[in-house]
Amino acid sequence: MERVQLGRTDIMVSPICFGCWQMGGTYWGRLPEEDLEAAVRRGFELGVNFYDTADAYGNGHGEEVLADGLDGLPRDQYVLATKLCHHWLDEPGSPRYEDLTYDYVIWECEQSLKRLRTDYIDVYLAHAWEPMTHPSETFLAFEKLKKDGKIRCAGVSNWTAEQIRTGLRFGRIDVCQPCFNFFQREAEKDVFPLCMAEGIGVMTWGSLRFGLLTGKYTGQETFDDLRKTDPDFQGQKFKENVEKVNKLKTIAESKGKTVIQLVIRAMIQHPAITTPIVGIKRPDQIEGAVGAVGWSLTQQELYAVRDTLA
Repeated sequence: MERVQLGRTDIMVSPICFGCWQMGGTYWGRLPEEDLEAAVRRGFELGVNFYDTADAYGNGHGEEVLADGLDGLPRDQYVLATKLCHHWLDEPGSPRYEDLTYDYVIWECEQSLKRLRTDYIDVYLAHAWEPMTHPSETFLAFEKLKKDGKIRCAGVSNWTAEQIRTGLRFGRIDVCQPCFNFFQREAEKDVFPLCMAEGIGVMTWGSLRFGLLTGKYTGQETFDDLRKTDPDFQGQKFKENVEKVNKLKTIAESKGKTVIQLVIRAMIQHPAITTPIVGIKRPDQIEGAVGAVGWSLTQQELYAVRDTLA
């Protein structure tokens, strides 16, 4: 599979990033870990080399499941991204709180290294903006970790354009991870232009709008995970969204592709996006997703996708 450069770094990644939020066992419910681990290995076999997780996914459990899936694979042939910010205590019912202080960043990186069973993390991200810590402190910790060889590059997730500008005054941001899909395009207003201007690599989360953009729904489904309170998956709005997605089938079929492959392809061709993150639960899902690589859409077709989902 082809490789793309991640921002200004020397890190080369697959055009699709394997998303691991579902491995935490919380927001998406408990999933068979043997399926998750098999999907990780299948992705690697198909040429996917980029895996995104976070310490917050199941309070470290997601990182451990990913490590199991990667066990035995050559470390220099895959790229690991993980995130931190949500400090938790190992006490039942203990609430999380945001923490990007110097000491916590240094300490929590060590915990992620242990859970991931690796000597270094390729991409280390601040999972959210943390208002009670000055960003100079956070970036000082990132620089220390880079100097010590614990991380290769650092970045941010879920930061606004103004927050990113502020961060750039105090340190280097190589990667940004915003929410973006063709139903939720807010990042195009200012985050994407800023990232392009600054040479920041972009890996998008929510790329398939929690499965809505896969083309698999009828509009009659109900959900017992985090989608059960999401307006886009409720009532008439859900039905209207499904109808829009179903209209993409004509475009997809004209290319000999599925709807999910069409949508991921359009994401890959977005000039601001380095690689969209795609949440994968089973081997067959990554097999389908990689069908988005190795072909292209015309400018007219790209806008047909955008306009259909507007």
